[in-house]
Amino acid sequence: MQVLHMAFFACTLTVGSMQAEHSSSLSADSVVRWNQSILETAETEDGFLTLKGLRTAAMLHVAAHDALSGALGRYEPWREIDHQPDADPAVAMNQAALAIAMSQYPGNAAVWDQLFSEAVLNGASGPSFEAGVALGQQAADAVLASREEDGWDGEAEYQWHPMAPGVYAEFSEHSATPQGFIFGSGWAKARPFVLPAPDAIRSPPPPPIDSAEYTDAYDEVRIFGKSDSTERTTDQTHLALWWKDFVENSHNRLARSLIMSKDLDAVDAHRLLALLNTAVYDAYVSSFDNKFFYNHWRPYTAIRWAAHDGNPDTIPNESWTNTHDHTYAFPSYPSAHGTACAAAMTVMSHVFDNATPFTMVTPEVDVAGPFSGKRSMDPPERHFGSFSEAAMECAVSRIYLGIHFRYDSVEGNRLGKKVGEMVIERLGRQ
Repeated sequence: MQVLHMAFFACTLTVGSMQAEHSSSLSADSVVRWNQSILETAETEDGFLTLKGLRTAAMLHVAAHDALSGALGRYEPWREIDHQPDADPAVAMNQAALAIAMSQYPGNAAVWDQLFSEAVLNGASGPSFEAGVALGQQAADAVLASREEDGWDGEAEYQWHPMAPGVYAEFSEHSATPQGFIFGSGWAKARPFVLPAPDAIRSPPPPPIDSAEYTDAYDEVRIFGKSDSTERTTDQTHLALWWKDFVENSHNRLARSLIMSKDLDAVDAHRLLALLNTAVYDAYVSSFDNKFFYNHWRPYTAIRWAAHDGNPDTIPNESWTNTHDHTYAFPSYPSAHGTACAAAMTVMSHVFDNATPFTMVTPEVDVAGPFSGKRSMDPPERHFGSFSEAAMECAVSRIYLGIHFRYDSVEGNRLGKKVGEMVIERLGRQ
């Protein structure tokens, strides 16, 4: 059933029958506010420990993109909707955003009402307004229908395996999670937005535990990822901690900054954020599918248990801990963080240009794992000469944090670029 926003009725009561065709603003300001509000709501609700906020952001921007496409025709819509050139495009895009936000976070209705009203209630009424509301609702309904039963919040069974070289093992004392807990197995089974299936891109296997590649990666994280490492530089420590922010948080924040500094209009702003959030969502699904396929152990386990790994060249340290004294409770290979960063930065490279210098700001990060409190970053910003440079620094930061091997990071970066390219090929070139 089509839902007309309450602001429509308020507007008609206020201005009567006054016509104001296409009177609403197509400024990117409202795009930025919708994006920031959705992600702030998500962080408050679950700390980004589910896919809900990221999924909502992706759906919102896809729906708004399609509503604008239906009204203006600059791009082809990604879902099947009507072309309605008489619809007010700003009303259409904000109604689409409103409908998605209300469907996922109805308890925040007052915020969504205010965002809609601020964006489109500037004297607009009449047929163009009504057509915009209808078009926006149609775009939102199409996106919501396409994501029904997509498994974003599903659970998947996990079979623990006996302790063995390279096999993921429990370390509840280091992850601060209940005995027997594992995170993200359901993410591996969620339906992607663009990839045909979670296992559409299979990573090559990690190196054998008795190989020289493994030994080199082992020594690197053992030395540079150690909590009291004397080899890790001050800058390496900074980047290890600075990159801890969730990708959906940090990269949307970067995108909002670029939207304003590059003076994107609402059409291209929604398009950027639609591509970005679908790519990050699919990157998480793909990386977690690969994680649970390979079930590879973390450095915390590998270094403490090295005396039993069958590799005579790995030096054990039964008291080893990493830079932030925490390991996330799911398998290591490939790095999900590296995958998601690379997917997001690949989209940025497509929309702008890879050789775009930029500054990225991360004001604070978790002290250790989730619910550990926050620490301020000093300085809060890092500077980059290209998006690909930033993506690789994001990936290798996990080595200095002590939670990934280099091959985890390198493969995460490669996988994420592939996901980003597939999203662009499917959506970004239409």
